[in-house]
Amino acid sequence: MKLIDISHTLDGNTPVLPGDYKTALSRHKAIEKDWYNAYLLQSGLHTGTHIDMPMHLVDDDKYASDFPLDCFAGNGVLLDVRGENPIEMKPAYRERISARDIVLLYTGFAASYFREEYFTEYPDLSCELAEFLLSRKIKILGMDTPSPDHPPYTLHKELLRQGVFILENLTNLQALAGIGRFKVVAVPLKIRAEASFVRAFCIADE
Repeated sequence: MKLIDISHTLDGNTPVLPGDYKTALSRHKAIEKDWYNAYLLQSGLHTGTHIDMPMHLVDDDKYASDFPLDCFAGNGVLLDVRGENPIEMKPAYRERISARDIVLLYTGFAASYFREEYFTEYPDLSCELAEFLLSRKIKILGMDTPSPDHPPYTLHKELLRQGVFILENLTNLQALAGIGRFKVVAVPLKIRAEASFVRAFCIADE
């Protein structure tokens, strides 16, 4: 079994969407004078690698803590969509994607994670592909970008409205290239909120 980390590190340098809360992570107790170390984190939940619940953008009363664990793990499918904008539907996806899959979009945009254009120039999902994924009733749509679309987030809202969780700001998806079958795990904290940080990873056979 091989574990592949697809999460960004969360720290005080984690970039945030312009206008969002800046992440602050600091040590407020030090072992040399307090006999223990302790850190304080202040952050919005849509920071770093995280997952959106429907409540984020639609009228829904379920918090992250209300969903069963099996919503956040399953068979993974990697779509190599580098260079596409918008990200289009392809006939091959009809064979590759099944109900309850977790679909990951490898755009290559994680390379821009610490640059301003990461939050402004990322590719959009096409309406046709979004409609297909909804028809397949996938569990999660993940991507190495901050969102599947730009404001006013029409597709983002529709995916959440129909129960597809959105896993954002992934990285290291190139490590999955050439791996035929793998599992994805992206479990949120048991938190009463509309989103959560996750340590997303994939499980593949050696």
